[in-house]
Amino acid sequence: MHRFIPLFFFLILSSAPVPAFSAGSHIRLTLHRRPESTGISRLEILRTMIHGDRRRQRMISDKIGRRRRACSVPPSPAIEMPVWSGAYTGTGQYFVRVRLGTPAKPFLLVTDTGSDLTWVTCRYHGGADSPAPSPDVNGGGGRRSKRVFNADLSRSFRPISCSSDLCRTELPFSLSTCPTPARPCAYDYQYAEGSSAQGIFANESATVELLNGHRMKLKGLIIGCTSTSVGSSFISADGVLALGYGPNTFVSRATAKFGNLFSYCFVDHLSPRNATGHLTFGPNPDLFPHSPSARLILEPKLQPFYYISVTGISVAGELLPIPASVWNDSSGGGAILDSGTTLTILAEPAYKAVVSAISTQLINVPRVEIDPFQYCYNWTTAAAAATAVPGLTVHFTGSGNLTPPRKSYLIDVADGVKCIGFSSTPWPGVSTIGNILQQEHIWEFDLKNQRLRFHPSNCTEGSFYH
Repeated sequence: MHRFIPLFFFLILSSAPVPAFSAGSHIRLTLHRRPESTGISRLEILRTMIHGDRRRQRMISDKIGRRRRACSVPPSPAIEMPVWSGAYTGTGQYFVRVRLGTPAKPFLLVTDTGSDLTWVTCRYHGGADSPAPSPDVNGGGGRRSKRVFNADLSRSFRPISCSSDLCRTELPFSLSTCPTPARPCAYDYQYAEGSSAQGIFANESATVELLNGHRMKLKGLIIGCTSTSVGSSFISADGVLALGYGPNTFVSRATAKFGNLFSYCFVDHLSPRNATGHLTFGPNPDLFPHSPSARLILEPKLQPFYYISVTGISVAGELLPIPASVWNDSSGGGAILDSGTTLTILAEPAYKAVVSAISTQLINVPRVEIDPFQYCYNWTTAAAAATAVPGLTVHFTGSGNLTPPRKSYLIDVADGVKCIGFSSTPWPGVSTIGNILQQEHIWEFDLKNQRLRFHPSNCTEGSFYH
C-alpha cells in the first residue's frame, strides 16, 4: 500500500537581492511538497480539496460567463428603463420611471406611443420674487401627483423662447401668443380622449442607465413643464413619456444615439406592482434575430402614430371576411399600435366579424351583462369549463402573425366573469391595437428600416414563450 500524500506544492522564494539577468538567461524555481499535516484524515483533506476546487470552478465559470456576455453585447449601446402595469392604481396604463434634470430626480410617467409631447408636472417661476403656485393637476378636482419637478433647481433646465423658430414653426401644438421675446414657448396639448396638459417648453436632460450598468446624460431633450393637466390617466402619474414618431420627440433624440431602435415589453396588465417589463432604446438582446415582423408605415401625415400593415384576422383558424379597405390607411382605415390605449379598438366591420366569430364559439357559456362590454360570460359554470376558447391571429404584411394568449382578448373583468376584450369605432375609422393585446410580447420599432419585430416573452431577461 502506498501512503497518501496530499498534492500541494509551494514555491520557496528567497528574500535575497535578485541579480540582473542578461538576454537568454533563465531562472529555476523549486517546487516543494507541503509538509504532511498531522491529525487530519485523508478524507478531510480530500473534502477540503474538493470544496476548494468547487469554489475555484464557480469563479472560473463566472469569469468566463462575464467575458462571453461582454463579447455578446451588441456593438451599439442600449439603455433600459423599468416598466410596470398601472393596474394597482386602477388605470389601464403602463408606467416608466425616468430621471430628469440636474441633479436627476425620478418621475413616474405614462408610456404613450400615440403622443409626441413628453411632459412632467412642473413648477417654474424663472427667478420671480414670489414662489410659483403648485401645479393644478386634473383641473383641481382629482388627487394631485406625488412628485413635482422644480425646474428652478435644475441646472440643465432651459426654457424655449416663444420668439424662437423652434417654437413658431417646429412645435405644432405651441400657442401663437408671444407678448415679449423673453417669454417661454407655451403649449396647450389636447389628447384624443379629452385629456389635456398646459405649460411651457424647455430643453432638459435625462439620466439613463446603459445595459452595462453605467449611467449617462441624454441631453437636448424637449420636454413640457406642465402647470395644469386634466384627465384620469394622469391621476397616478407625474406626466407622460411620449414615444410617438416625429421630430423633436423623446424617441427621435434617444434613438438617434442608439441605432434608431426602441422596444418595450409589457407584463400582464393585471400584474402586481413588483412585476416589471422594460423599455429599451437600442438593440434588445432578448429579441431573437429572426423574430416575426411587420411593416411600419411612417409618414409625416400619420405622425405621431405607428401605422402597421395588417392584412386580416383569423379566429379558430378561419380568416374572417373583413373588407381589405378596413386595413388601408389611404381608404380611411388602417391600424396603429398604441401603448396608451387599453382595449383593442376595431373599425365596425372588423369588430362585428371578430366578436361574432368568438361569441359563436362560446355560445354554450351563460352570458352576463356588464357595461360597456357587449359579450360577457359567467366563467364559473360547467359549460365554461367544457368550452375551448378559440385562438385568434392578427396577420401582418411580411413574415409576422400575432397570436396573443387567450387572456389578452377574453379578459378577466370580475371574479368569475370574462368579456370579449374588443371595442368598436365607426367606419371609416382607424383600428387601434391596445396594450392588453400587446402584453407579454417584446415589440421592437426599427425606425430606419420601418420594421416592427415582435416575439412572445414574459418580459424577464432571456425568457420567451413559444
